[in-house]
Amino acid sequence: MSAVDQGAEGAERTLGQLVASATAEMSALVHDEIALAKAEIRQDVKRAGIGGTAIGIAGVFALFSLPVLSFAAAYGIHNLGLGLAWSFLIVGVAFLLLAGLLALIAVSKFKKVKPPEKTIASVKQTAALVGTVKPHPRPVSDKAVGVARSTS
Repeated sequence: MSAVDQGAEGAERTLGQLVASATAEMSALVHDEIALAKAEIRQDVKRAGIGGTAIGIAGVFALFSLPVLSFAAAYGIHNLGLGLAWSFLIVGVAFLLLAGLLALIAVSKFKKVKPPEKTIASVKQTAALVGTVKPHPRPVSDKAVGVARSTS
């Protein structure tokens, strides 16, 4: 059967064929929407992962290396001729600045996480299109109801 024959028969398709065709097209559309959402969310999860990693690294620096490096740096500064208290204060402020810098990097990564805008726009467009489709009114008569009941 040629494409011309199919086009001519397309006007004569049964209700079942039309429903099957519409169902298949809607299924394909939903699968495409889901694939688009997954792709966008995957990108945002990666950005959030980088931000979370930066926060984790900042926490590790603050928790584990701070005491050891603080003592080493403070005694090193003290050997330069500064008082011991001032030496510890300088080292403490330096580590706080480092932790603040890592926190700012994390916040900038978190701010880049956004909703899947392409998917939302596509779904809205699809919903608007489906909302404009109206079924063809079909007159219901007693004969049609009787015939439908007798064939089932």
